[in-house]
Amino acid sequence: MRIIVAGGDGFCGWPTALYLSKQGHDVTIVDNLARRKIDEELHSNSVTPIASLEDRVAKWKEVSGKEIKTFIGDLNHYDFLREVFRQVEPEAFVHFAEQRSAPYSMIDREHAAYTQSNNVIGNLNVLYAIKEFAPECHLIKLGTMGEYGTPNIDIEEGYIEIEHKGRKDLLPYPKQPGSFYHLSKVHDSHNIMFACKIWGIRATDLNQGIVYGLHTEETRMDPMLVNRVDYDGVFGTALNRFINQAAIGHDITVYGTGGQTRAFLNIEDTVRCVEIAAENPAEKGEFRVFNQFTEWFSVQDLADRVQKVAKEEGLETQIKNIENPRIENEDHYYNAVNTKLRDLGLEPHLLTDDVIRDILKTAIENKDRIIEENVLPSITWK
Repeated sequence: MRIIVAGGDGFCGWPTALYLSKQGHDVTIVDNLARRKIDEELHSNSVTPIASLEDRVAKWKEVSGKEIKTFIGDLNHYDFLREVFRQVEPEAFVHFAEQRSAPYSMIDREHAAYTQSNNVIGNLNVLYAIKEFAPECHLIKLGTMGEYGTPNIDIEEGYIEIEHKGRKDLLPYPKQPGSFYHLSKVHDSHNIMFACKIWGIRATDLNQGIVYGLHTEETRMDPMLVNRVDYDGVFGTALNRFINQAAIGHDITVYGTGGQTRAFLNIEDTVRCVEIAAENPAEKGEFRVFNQFTEWFSVQDLADRVQKVAKEEGLETQIKNIENPRIENEDHYYNAVNTKLRDLGLEPHLLTDDVIRDILKTAIENKDRIIEENVLPSITWK
């Protein structure tokens, strides 16, 4: 299959591109390298040193014998995107190419506007490119479980049957996003659903949980193929922050009470979920939603797990509850459905102590790269 992986230089996109290439697909990466530029803006970095995209794909060809083509450019530039579609003629378009940090979107007006214009208009351009140049192409779009928020009822997969005043209908599940970033994902979902309805586009919205993990089988093949690890208060997930804090002897800092519960997914399952979606495309005109996660934890659960593994590795670290910079419920109900991908063959990799230990050892090996002042929150919703 001819597959474009937009955002293929990023944390989810890079291992996905390698995995799909190894499975025999003809993979093309499209990326504007914005994530690397944001590192410079924030004076931050990946714990793991990552090679340039050019060197990465050259090394992949050397170790695997398979070629991944690259286009450096922005989905917001439609002339560029049109040329990519003309040359590749994609059968699937995997869309990871969005600004993905909630804190980054909350820095100020400029960053909120950038996040929404970059994400929403870029995605709209993809929809038009599919309509005009590849109408049979299947859009596989990375959404987020954060679109749903934390409702006091079970979270269904995309849709919910509502009975109101004696009548029933199947409607999109209500959205309660918690940042301007999460709002951009909601806007994407609405635009995709509308495009499927009016143009007959095939689309799968992957409402993904928080991704953890470091390696896939492919990124282990050579040090130059290693994936990035974010640890700072802007792009680092809670688990990554906790692990890297432990590696440098810093307190593990939990926002508020730590009762916030979120869905999680191993990076090895991310790449497999994309493959499942590609091999089982949506029907023409169908807007399909998969909740892409395997388990859920509270923030406090994660802190306790990291502290335990760190202690086993000879690292003494304390858990400290700090003021929550976000506006969110810290004690809430959370129960989400995630059956569709399992029904199609997903066999989950769960968060074990060994997975935490693997990331911790990498952080320890590279702890001279960890900028200590970056491991605490610097952005507030308030």
